[in-house]
Amino acid sequence: MNKGASIAAGVIAASMLAAGGGYWLGTRGGAGHGGTAAPVTTAINAPAGEGAKKERKLLYYRNPMGLPDTSPTPKKDPMGMDYIPVYEGGDEDGGGEPTAANQIKISTAKIQKLGVRTEAAGLRALDKIVRAAGRVEPDERRIYAISPKFEGYVERLHVNVTGQPAGKGQPLFEVYSPELVSAQREYAIAAQGVQAMKEADSEAQRSMKQLAESALMRLKNWDISEEQLKALAKSGEAKHTLTFRSPVSGIVTEKKAVQGMRFMPGEALYQVADLSSVWVIADVFEQDIGLVKIGAKARVKINAYPDKVFEGTITYVYPMLNAATRTVPVRVELANPGLLLKPAMFAQVELPVGGKGQVLTVPDSAVIDSGTRQIVLVQAKEGRFEPREVKLGARSDSYVEVLEGVKDGEQVVVAANFLIDAESNLRAAIGGLGGHTGHGGAAKTDTASPAAKPAAAGHQAEGTVDGVDARAGTVSLNHGPVETLKWPAMTMEFKVANAALLKDLKPGTSVVFEFVERQPGEWVITGIKPMGSAKTASQQAPASADSHAGH
Repeated sequence: MNKGASIAAGVIAASMLAAGGGYWLGTRGGAGHGGTAAPVTTAINAPAGEGAKKERKLLYYRNPMGLPDTSPTPKKDPMGMDYIPVYEGGDEDGGGEPTAANQIKISTAKIQKLGVRTEAAGLRALDKIVRAAGRVEPDERRIYAISPKFEGYVERLHVNVTGQPAGKGQPLFEVYSPELVSAQREYAIAAQGVQAMKEADSEAQRSMKQLAESALMRLKNWDISEEQLKALAKSGEAKHTLTFRSPVSGIVTEKKAVQGMRFMPGEALYQVADLSSVWVIADVFEQDIGLVKIGAKARVKINAYPDKVFEGTITYVYPMLNAATRTVPVRVELANPGLLLKPAMFAQVELPVGGKGQVLTVPDSAVIDSGTRQIVLVQAKEGRFEPREVKLGARSDSYVEVLEGVKDGEQVVVAANFLIDAESNLRAAIGGLGGHTGHGGAAKTDTASPAAKPAAAGHQAEGTVDGVDARAGTVSLNHGPVETLKWPAMTMEFKVANAALLKDLKPGTSVVFEFVERQPGEWVITGIKPMGSAKTASQQAPASADSHAGH
């Protein structure tokens, strides 16, 4: 009993000594703060706080190809690819800062595989060229019709074929008309009477002059030339026929006169067009008509002369729109040296349109247009992309003005946008633009739940290479059934997301491949492996899953 009592007394004494020493150390360390031991407590808790901050909660493992399949434990897909861990806050690697709620994260290897390219948004002038189809037409102001104003008969044709050139003043045809002969005789007699009555009184001379002037005016109204009238007044003899001449130098575009035919007053017997200057009527689309200005220069190309460019000027924008084609006619006037431009020729018209100076632009391929809004994928960091809604302005052939949503110098995705959509839940990320947040500050998107379905899913199949077209970037595969699409086995052609995927593919090779639908009816392969390596990975997948079953 004495021995046990002495041991107990020793333990109690040691405990009191340790407590006293701790108290003394605490008061020494906290002497400057009123004797409290708070600094000791902080020093002990700080490491624990830092460790807790680094620990992140693992939610689940998702399919690496974006398929609606998740797992609570690590596993591999049939292609042998590891499922990706998803942590609280949206991060998928468990390290570094978490992905923002409205960002998309894709591995560097997958970015290279998909062929993603980016380009910086920058300031540039949007010089646009409005292109339109057109046709050559004669200048309506240079078309002349030859129509006798009296009844008669065609006696002789000097120009007797359509398309024949005619110089100004060149005889076209001769006519006979009893009315014309009678009017010539009246004028000849009146002119002779004026000469004969020079000695008569003034009243008689005035009456004879009025008669002569009336006969002369009648001939002039019938388009009798001054030369013929002078010859008639000099000789006093009425001619049996009258010659009609071309009023301009041009081409006979219409000839109705036939030798011996009878014609009535006002009937057009010839039509002559001056083609030294022509019109090109261009059909400009409705959305571009506001850019077209009268007086601007235009370039015209004709298929018949591929090495020539004709310069013209926009002189008129017609006030009506063709409801069937949604185009507005625009008139371009241009010279026609050598008469190379023939009426009714088809023309390709380019109307350069100046911009409004330097504006912020992105390539038009960077814009994803849903019909209700436009989205641009901005590269936030390496492997991270942020969808942003943008407001667009003017467009050029390859660039579009951005009024809101993107800043100068930011990198935007210009290639493989649709594959980023296939590799991630883009629509869910876009939904995060509204600022709705859930647990842990993450956006309430479809990916927040293991049962969620991605906006665009990929598909997998096995098959045999039937043919490869490297130039077109396509491969023909005889593949087996595709369960996700309920396809039977068939042979069909696929496009590839990257030309590198065609490397080492030969007809007869058995492969396992992944593919997505870029647009209705267009299927694109995003990954392809020979069957041997793929089967090995596939066989390992169940074992990998089983090995973690106990976790």
